Amino acid sequence: MRTGPAHGHVGYFHETAFYGSDEEFVSFAGPFVRDGLEAGEPTVVSCADANEKLVREAVGDVSGVTFLPAADQYSRPTNAIKRFRDEFTSLARTGAPQIRVIGDVPHPGTGAPWDWWARYEAAVNHAFDEFQLWGLCPYDTRTTPAEVLADVERTHPVIASADGAHVRNARFERPEEFFVRRGRARPDVLESRSPSLLLVDPTPAAVRRAVRDAAAATSVAEAEVDDLVFAASEAVTNGLTHGRGPVRFRLWSDDQHLVLTVTDQGDGPADPLVGLVPTTKTATAGLGLWLTYHTCSYVTLDRHDEGFTVRVVGGTPRLVD
Repeated sequence: MRTGPAHGHVGYFHETAFYGSDEEFVSFAGPFVRDGLEAGEPTVVSCADANEKLVREAVGDVSGVTFLPAADQYSRPTNAIKRFRDEFTSLARTGAPQIRVIGDVPHPGTGAPWDWWARYEAAVNHAFDEFQLWGLCPYDTRTTPAEVLADVERTHPVIASADGAHVRNARFERPEEFFVRRGRARPDVLESRSPSLLLVDPTPAAVRRAVRDAAAATSVAEAEVDDLVFAASEAVTNGLTHGRGPVRFRLWSDDQHLVLTVTDQGDGPADPLVGLVPTTKTATAGLGLWLTYHTCSYVTLDRHDEGFTVRVVGGTPRLVD
């Protein structure tokens, strides 16, 4: 039998909590972990170093806790989903009625671009729903930007409060709704100027050549350039095959990074998990997008008045404030 507020719930019980001090963080995280251990529930912690230390100090004997270093676990959304799913699959084999997980999702306040993590927070409502899982995603209001907090409210069905309540969130949106209604991703600073190159309905081969030529004048590592070339080719192929023309390829670069966008006039993939989980359906855009998410520095998917845009960054992204 599942314990805590997830009692009687089937699938992923996904909640957030907002805190403004270390003491408030411990008031959420300490009982969450301790109660899990007392109930014999496998408990996973993937927090930043400072918060992991607070958990260890609050709990004391953490011999039954699985600690996953947040820097590794949250390197990319695709990596996080795969690694968590692998961990949950292994823990589910123990026959425990519930698994608990608490983790610090990256955002601009911790130095990470947010858009693909916003997609992650929405998508895991589906991606983890096969597990009897209680997940707590705490956000520090001292460092988390207001627009991130707004997205967090829209992607978590439950909000935990400092007084111990677990409240159904009236602002929650199903992943499909969130992706359609959410505003455009924050662009890279390079996009404030005219693109270095604009191609309309290009062949994938022409795009591959263009990316390699532009990358030759940058410090982006060769392995990452290979990933960008693949990503550009896949995005154009998907636009030509699954989208609605015309398909526009734009490229910007400076000496340290490249930004490329591919826009078609369609609505984009309907699957809210596209790009975030692997797929064997080679007749869709999913496999190429997943590989792009898995290898490139930063990827966004946007629906807007122009249609659907895939943005891929090579090198360190520098987003508009």
